[in-house]
Formats: sequence, C-alpha cells, structure tokens
Amino acid sequence: MPAEQGRPADGPSDQRGGPPVSGGPPRGEAPRGEAPRGEAPRGEAPRDDTAREEAGAQARAVYAAAVRRAGNPRGGREFAVPDGTSARVRDWLAEHRLIGADGTALSSPERALRTLLGDQERQLRSAVALLEQNIHALDDVVGLLALNRLGGREAVHVEFFEDRGRLRKRLEDVDALSREEYLAMRSSFPEPEVLDASLGADLEMLGRGVDLRMLVSAGAVRRPGAARYLGTLAEAGAEVRVTASLPLYLSVVDRSLTVMSLEGDAHGSGGDVILHSHLVATCFTRVFEHNWAAARPYPVRAGPADADGEYSPQEREVLTLLATGAKDESIARRLGCSERRLRRMLTQLMEKLGAESRFEAGVRAAGLGLVD
Repeated sequence: MPAEQGRPADGPSDQRGGPPVSGGPPRGEAPRGEAPRGEAPRGEAPRDDTAREEAGAQARAVYAAAVRRAGNPRGGREFAVPDGTSARVRDWLAEHRLIGADGTALSSPERALRTLLGDQERQLRSAVALLEQNIHALDDVVGLLALNRLGGREAVHVEFFEDRGRLRKRLEDVDALSREEYLAMRSSFPEPEVLDASLGADLEMLGRGVDLRMLVSAGAVRRPGAARYLGTLAEAGAEVRVTASLPLYLSVVDRSLTVMSLEGDAHGSGGDVILHSHLVATCFTRVFEHNWAAARPYPVRAGPADADGEYSPQEREVLTLLATGAKDESIARRLGCSERRLRRMLTQLMEKLGAESRFEAGVRAAGLGLVD
C-alpha cells in the first residue's frame, strides 16, 4: 500500500539485516539531479580536461629534459624538441609559445612570456580598432535613419526572386544600367561556370569606365574558379580586397540600387531581393566602406609561366592542402616527410609569398592561381 503522507516510503534493506534505508539513493547510484561519478552532468558534453592535463605534463617533462641537456656545455645544441615528440605535446608547447618559429627549437620561458604578451596586445588593439569602426558605422546608419524620419516616408520598390536563374537575367539589365560605381561584397562564390558567365558583363562594365570594387571573404577566395575570376578582374582595373569574413552577399549599383541574398550566400537558397532606394543603398554603402577599410589588397595574378617556374609541384601541393584546412600531421603524412621538414618548407613558402601568416599565404597563393 502507498506510504503515508509526510512519511518516506521504505528503502532497500541493508545487507547486514538492519532496518530499511530511507532518504538516499540506492548504493552505486548518484543522488537525484547529479551525474554518476566520472560522468559529465546530463545535457553537457564530456570534458577533455584529462587528456589536456596529460599533454601538459608530458610537455613540461620534455621541456625540463631539454633544459637539463642544454646545461651541459657539450650538449648546448640539444635545446630542441626531441624527434618522436607527439603532435599533442608539440601543440601544447606551441600554444604556450615555447617553440620557436621553425617548430623545432625551444624558447626560454622569458621569451615565451614576451611573445604571449605581445600577441595579447596585438589582439586587444585589433579588437579596439574594430569596435571603434563598428561604432562609427552604427552612428552613420542611425543618422541616416533619423534623416529619413525628418524627411518623411519613402516608398521602397522591392523585387523578390526565388529562382536564381531569373535573378541573373534581371541583373543583366541592372549591370547595363550601371554608370559610375559598382560595389560587390562576396561572402562566397557560385560554381566556376557561373563565374565565367558573369565575367563578361563585369569586364564590359570596366570597359565603360565603371568604378568596380569587390570585397571578398577568405573562404570565397579558395572556391574553385575564384582565383581566375578575381585575377582577371584585377588585371582589367577592378579593385579587389580580401578580409577574413563577411556578413553579407550584396551589390550596390550607383548608390541607388541594392541587390542582396537573404541567406548571405552565392546560391540564393533563401531568395534574393532588389531594393530600389537611394537611402537603403547609402546605408549598405557605409557598411561596405567600413569593411573595405579593414581589408587587404588582393594580389594581382602573376603570369602562368612565372607561377609554374617559381613553385615546385610539391610546394603547390602543400599550398592546396593548406587551403583545404589540412593539419600539419596529415600534410606530412601525405607528402611522406617529417613534420619538422614540413614546417621548414612552410617557413620558406611564406617567405617566398611575402606573407606573415598562413592566412595571408593562402590568400596570396590563391591570387597566383596556385591552389585553384
């Protein structure tokens, strides 16, 4: 029969024959609302703290052993990461800036600390600059909205397209109407055949003297056919810049008409709109200009003979694998070489491309058509 109100029901009997146990969970089970020992709480992913602690302990041991070897005058050249050190330990040392630029020589704790502080300072300065830039952009757009309220309401004619093919036909008329300026923000690119088809209209605009500026995300630069398309536009006189990422996929024509993908991509899966409004176009032009100011110029493509002569097939393969996001370990395995040799090759490639980071090296390689 059910337990009386206010009195707990009998629990399981104690193995020694004692009275029933009440007010707690059965042996071996966690209290209600708590996860069993050794498991993550419900709704949370298990943590990888143990593996990270193990890697840290191994890395500190490797570093301490290297310091002891360096203390011997005859072993002074052994202040380096030993061959056979696991990738996890190398990653830990690199994260703590205890590995030099070549990926093999160990740095002193003092130098690592200076490097970490310098990295943090650069990140903070960059974040502050970007924050100030976005604040100015918001102020500009809010000011334009206030102007719109003071000047009365403006009726905006909107064209909506669910079929990207119909939109392209409509854009042929729009491109033909462009007279002074064409601003393009591309967070991605369509298939190579679509790019090739639009290249003719873009070159025709440039031939008419239209000021064409294109702002492209780093991901879009790596798309198939993008290097050929952007390189041709740049050689024809278009201004092209690259930035890490972009929030929109749009075009602004003569600051009076805006073409925008509602999903922010090149495929228009969520539909596209054409907004016929000088005020709206001016707002999006402000957004374009602020992102343009923070972007880097796209490198003009070198001739095919130059690119083929300066970069070996192995170097081109490394750049292609980097563009796909492959890690050092998998690239080295693909090439059949050690990670130390691969890092030396990457350092030489960055020097050859005149790049200060992997990101910049990928952008420059794409501009030269080395990863297409």
